Amino acid sequence: MLVTKERRSARKTLRGWALSVLQEAGAIRECEEHGWMQDRADPHARERAFDVARQEPPVGISTAAAVLAIAEVLETIGDTCPECPVN
Repeated sequence: MLVTKERRSARKTLRGWALSVLQEAGAIRECEEHGWMQDRADPHARERAFDVARQEPPVGISTAAAVLAIAEVLETIGDTCPECPVN
């Protein structure tokens, strides 16, 4: 279970917060060679990220906006790095 000690700030942007939550939950990862974010397609990790958005949205952000931010970020991330060669 993802445990936090203090409420997360919105970072500089809501998208930045969503990326951070998704990474901490294990729903996305960074390509080690190129730095692109990749969707891990792990439904349990995604649900953990949505749970954080519902239970601990950034200060001043509604729960609905936090959940929407997580969903929007997931929609923009593919499961492969666009710069890695296809095997």
